[in-house]
Amino acid sequence: MGRYIIRRLLQAIPVLLGTTLLIFTIVFALPGDPIAALAGEKRQAPNIVAILREQYHLNDPLLVQYWHYISGVLFRGDFGVNFSDVPVSQIMQGKFQVTLNLALTALIMEALIGVGLGLWAALRRGKATDTAILASTLLLISVPTLVSGFVLQLILGVKLKLWTGLDIFPIAGITNGFRSYLLPGFVLAGVSIAYLTRLTRTSLAETLRADFIRTATAKGLPRRRVVGRHALRNALIPLVTFLGADLGNLMGGAVITERIFNLPGIGNQLFYSVYTREQPVVVGIVTILVLVYILANLVVDLLYAVLDPRIRYE
Repeated sequence: MGRYIIRRLLQAIPVLLGTTLLIFTIVFALPGDPIAALAGEKRQAPNIVAILREQYHLNDPLLVQYWHYISGVLFRGDFGVNFSDVPVSQIMQGKFQVTLNLALTALIMEALIGVGLGLWAALRRGKATDTAILASTLLLISVPTLVSGFVLQLILGVKLKLWTGLDIFPIAGITNGFRSYLLPGFVLAGVSIAYLTRLTRTSLAETLRADFIRTATAKGLPRRRVVGRHALRNALIPLVTFLGADLGNLMGGAVITERIFNLPGIGNQLFYSVYTREQPVVVGIVTILVLVYILANLVVDLLYAVLDPRIRYE
């Protein structure tokens, strides 16, 4: 197991280098001068512009600029500074926790609702309940996050408060603790809930038709034990794979949700940094998201051996 983990971590290095080089190239190839953007509409003195461009290595070739960045990340854990000389890690410090809380809230909702509805649909396949669940998931997939966010914000955040007098679902900010993440978490997880429900339904329905399920049923085992211990456990591998990969998707896709609900996370910061042309911050945030993807995939691979004892890591 230890050798497997070390091998996977070593394999992650080329992935990290390739993705960060790609985003570094794209971001720094955008037209315009970030140093000129610092002054806004004012004109900067040429000597100051020259000093700043030399300080931030903007006069160096692209690969040299990338080496300055990636060597700091790999050897010192330093994500660099923005063009106002503020460390990128300091900018992301509190914002990363907000986005992580939002993504974990969405992931928990996705797992509970998606697996629950998928299990229910698989056990009632072909019936009215199954049809209603499939129609609901199709609706979730079809409605963009931008639309569902504002609609739920209006209905559950504004109208419900007027009808009941209770502020159950806050619509902006993080001043209400965990409750602040409930509504944006559901909006962020909406599409994933639909896909996970359909995946659970398909995976479990196929497992229920397997020979070992018929054997367990023929032995007289209770229906609950056959489904819970045998069928569901064997159907979990594709679901765990989906959930592990989706953690990175949720964090990377939180830009729109954080803008709608005014959450001070890295998604909101990413939007602002792209708008203000702060390339070091954009590259730093993307690097963090790549690391989240890599670690999530490693955890998923290790969970395979827990779910299926036939899987062994040499």
